[in-house]
Amino acid sequence: MTIKVTLIPGDGIGPEVSTAAQNVITASGAPIEWEVVQAGEATIAQYGNPLPDHVIETVRRNKVALKGPITTPVGKGFRSVNVSLRKQLQLYANVRHLRNLPNVDSRYQGVDIVVVRENTEDLYAGIEHMVGQNAAESIKIITREASERIGRYAFELARREGRKKVTIGHKANILKLSDGLFLESIRSVARDYPEIECEDRIVDALCMNLVQIPEQFDILVLPNLYGDIISDLVAGLVGGLGVAPGANIGESGAVFEAAHGSAPQIAGKNLANPLAMILSGVEMLKYLGYDKEAERVEKGVERVLGQRDYITPDLGGSAGTQEMAAAIIDAMA
Repeated sequence: MTIKVTLIPGDGIGPEVSTAAQNVITASGAPIEWEVVQAGEATIAQYGNPLPDHVIETVRRNKVALKGPITTPVGKGFRSVNVSLRKQLQLYANVRHLRNLPNVDSRYQGVDIVVVRENTEDLYAGIEHMVGQNAAESIKIITREASERIGRYAFELARREGRKKVTIGHKANILKLSDGLFLESIRSVARDYPEIECEDRIVDALCMNLVQIPEQFDILVLPNLYGDIISDLVAGLVGGLGVAPGANIGESGAVFEAAHGSAPQIAGKNLANPLAMILSGVEMLKYLGYDKEAERVEKGVERVLGQRDYITPDLGGSAGTQEMAAAIIDAMA
């Protein structure tokens, strides 16, 4: 029985890394049928919208999507397609599993951290306006419902994967009501999981602790803005966004995506590292229950990284995007 999955190639290097990931996942033997739809800059001329309605509908219908990076203009232009997807599909949990990989340069070893980020509210709700001509105001929204939901997701993940500790990141010492509510809500959830240690860290101290002794952490759970920042910081501990998979999980669907940007400066040059997209595909396979196929891809990735003959320039090699993907496929055999 095949499962239909939406593929959104994205902008810039998106189509290249999406093709690489698609080929690798297909080669894993997972019975996936791809439905390819476009979003981002390429759709504006045709639809007047970077996220056409039919894209949302296909993800709702298929319930699972793999998405390449999509450009978000800074300071002007259309709002983030990523944020719109998460809001419209109620993908409340942003999850990044970040760990050291063989022969990927890093100052640290032994890092294996899952960052769980609340994905629907906080300052990223986008409620902002001008106050006169010379001031702008953004409104931070934290609700008990969303905080308990993301807290329960983090503890259920810990229980399912045999992880031992959940750390809550917050700024409740200053934002006593909003971050205070986030902290209080997740502490209440933690009482249902007595076998899992629960601690909390003020977010600035958490940043310091992460770059001192990152291996002390297991699962981090944070509000939207801090989670966005911290997830990139942890990616930096294991080699950067080029090796950072991402997932956005909701009650009735999920979108898996590379965490990095669209890198238009190297688009079309067959230089982009496809690992983040391929590893996002691995997370997708696990979500779908294709654990054996996911393991095949992971072993192929580790073998190629170990041999270092077919890796992209950012990893210290000279192979192209598609050559690296082909090498991973060969190493899976």
